[in-house]
Amino acid sequence: MKVSVIGLGYIGLPTAAILASKKVEVLGVDTSQHIVDTIKLGQIHIIEPHLSDLVFSTVQKGYLRSSIKPESADIFMIAVPTPFKGNNEPDLSFIENAAKSIAPVIKKGNMIILESTSPVGATEKMMCWMQELRPDLIFPIYGGDGSLADISIAYCPERVLPGQVVRELVENDRIIGGVTSYCAEQAIKLYKIFVKAECLVTDCRTAELSKLVENSFRDVNIAFANELSIICDKLNINVWELIKLANHHPRVNILQPGPGVGGHCIAVDPWFIVNSAPDEAKLISTARLVNDSKPQFVLKKISQAVSKTKKKKSELKIACLGISFKPNVDDLRESPALKIAQKVSQMGFSKHYVVEPNINQIFDQFDLENVELVDLKIALIDSDIIVLLVDHEPFKTMDFGLLSGKQVIDTRGIFQK
Repeated sequence: MKVSVIGLGYIGLPTAAILASKKVEVLGVDTSQHIVDTIKLGQIHIIEPHLSDLVFSTVQKGYLRSSIKPESADIFMIAVPTPFKGNNEPDLSFIENAAKSIAPVIKKGNMIILESTSPVGATEKMMCWMQELRPDLIFPIYGGDGSLADISIAYCPERVLPGQVVRELVENDRIIGGVTSYCAEQAIKLYKIFVKAECLVTDCRTAELSKLVENSFRDVNIAFANELSIICDKLNINVWELIKLANHHPRVNILQPGPGVGGHCIAVDPWFIVNSAPDEAKLISTARLVNDSKPQFVLKKISQAVSKTKKKKSELKIACLGISFKPNVDDLRESPALKIAQKVSQMGFSKHYVVEPNINQIFDQFDLENVELVDLKIALIDSDIIVLLVDHEPFKTMDFGLLSGKQVIDTRGIFQK
């Protein structure tokens, strides 16, 4: 068996490496020459625990290769980004490009699996794009008898937590959504190679919506917590104490508020549902608006902190602690902390420090002007205003005494609990 994984990012590369660790011949394909070259050296371009050793080992043993160009294989797994456009509509161009790139090399008996988080109907669109380029092959029909087709098509969304990807790819249940039941049966054979948990069978449309619903559930619950934090601020109540007390009820489990919601999944996926059913998805849409507005609330608190110092902004130094979208990762995708830091960099402070333990330099594309990436201690000692945006582990053990006499904005409750 030869498997080709298209897209070597936060999901594609770990999936390719785990399959290769099971002595499956795997070709990883990516449009970035830098990523391809990095993997050829047995190295990785992302931070993910245990992944480095896995990639090095499988590359050394010859089970994992990387290329910028697709090759013939038995199974193709597509794990490319699915961002949204400016109007919150899903952007399927990466899936379309991936599908068209493998169309010339697919052959009878192949299976194509889409893993990218996608709106309902994306798997069938992917199939149509390939079908247009390969009219010589018979593709399955949704709900039909897939055993009569030349190609099997399925949708199997990833369900992993950054920082735990290697473990959760193996231990988490998987949803296998076939264009037909036969397609799903064929896909299960692949996932059973490395998945120890249960493989749950359904159709591709239900599988697509299931992934979106999982992340929307989280988004709605985080929105409730974020709205509570805004209410508590107005009423001068400690939201962290409030939530702790409320959660003592046996049927209440309120999540923790923060500066917003980030990452490629929770901050994006609910919009796919809203786009598919705009008149019906009222609660989901409102939750997105609540979470997307939270950075503005944090920026308002920063302006209030400036007023309390009785000084001009040009006389003050400010530090933003954390710019990734969640604790203990280097992933900046859709990060509300990064968006806040970008706005702060334009506010005219005399110094703007950023502390981010998981990156070692601030690139131009982050749009952070006049910002210094510094160690935590330097930021705490030298700043007048401290803005805690991400609860990285090093921040939890900082010397809280260094905060004395400073304006502190704690969006994660580290200093409140």
